[in-house]
Amino acid sequence: MSSTKVQDTVVVKTSEVAAVKPVKKNSAQQISTLGGFISGGIAACGAVTFTNPIELIKTRMQLQGELSKNSDAPKLYRNPAQAFVHIYRNEGIRGLQQGLVCGYLYQLGLNGCRLGLYEPSRYYLTKYLDSNNFKEDGSIPQNLFINVLSGIISGSAGAVVASPFFLIKTRMQSYSKASIGGGQEVGQQTYYKNTFDGLGKIYKSEGVKGLFRGVDAAILRTGAGSAAQLPVYNAAKNFLLKNNVVNEGSIGLHFLASSCAGLGVAIVMNPWDVILTRVYNQKGDLYKGPIDCFVKTVKSEGPTALYKGFWAQLFRIGPHSILTLMFMEQVLKVAVKVESRLKLD
Repeated sequence: MSSTKVQDTVVVKTSEVAAVKPVKKNSAQQISTLGGFISGGIAACGAVTFTNPIELIKTRMQLQGELSKNSDAPKLYRNPAQAFVHIYRNEGIRGLQQGLVCGYLYQLGLNGCRLGLYEPSRYYLTKYLDSNNFKEDGSIPQNLFINVLSGIISGSAGAVVASPFFLIKTRMQSYSKASIGGGQEVGQQTYYKNTFDGLGKIYKSEGVKGLFRGVDAAILRTGAGSAAQLPVYNAAKNFLLKNNVVNEGSIGLHFLASSCAGLGVAIVMNPWDVILTRVYNQKGDLYKGPIDCFVKTVKSEGPTALYKGFWAQLFRIGPHSILTLMFMEQVLKVAVKVESRLKLD
């Protein structure tokens, strides 16, 4: 009899402990908004160091045959591998890494906001739109609609902040030094010595408005990509853990989830990426805006033109997503430790 009572007491106590045990937050939910911003920027800069050459190739392939109705015309860049060899032979390593510094500044602004503001956006959207499942001190529940909306909000904020750097980067990457000696070129050519030379020239000729030319296209492109990236990453991560495919916290988990995210982003974002590249690279007013560019591109080149450079996009966004999100996981762990120490001090 006494044995049973003791046993019952233990069960009650165990259940009480379980009931009050707080849900563990992940690293992104433990860190401050500023810490998330900095961590996102650092992670993305690490990734772009490796993916900038394929970004340059993608840009040139998207500009190739711009508004041309002759689909049978010979192509300077036939595929990503051939394009890589061609650019390397004519412009060298420096040619392949054109716009890298500008790419760093762009990534700091874009992914600093996109990754740094994602969790705060989820927090407040869940608090007001899904209050029944919201717990102030608990883990924020996964909700597909809220995740997508958070991705759009954080991505759009990043697109606005980083727009001038994407503008300069696109023009720097589309410019081919090989064309100086009479070689072939794609798109309209604009030369800048460096990022700040580009910013200065645009500001002098067009003012602040010129620096934010095409920002509406950037919001559409980045909003679409962000709406897919983190929700797909989180969904894939939860699926892999739920089905015991890989262990929590393992490199394999982040690699597989990031690969899924990269594919999703490439499919959703490529049409808007083509539009953005062309709007940013234009001289004058070839396109009135992203919708005008969309219509003119489809009319002149057909719907498939919206997927120009798709394989280069996939080869870029896949490794970029994998590296960014893998770096992000590691950088966040360090950032949480740093912020914890600062609070203790």
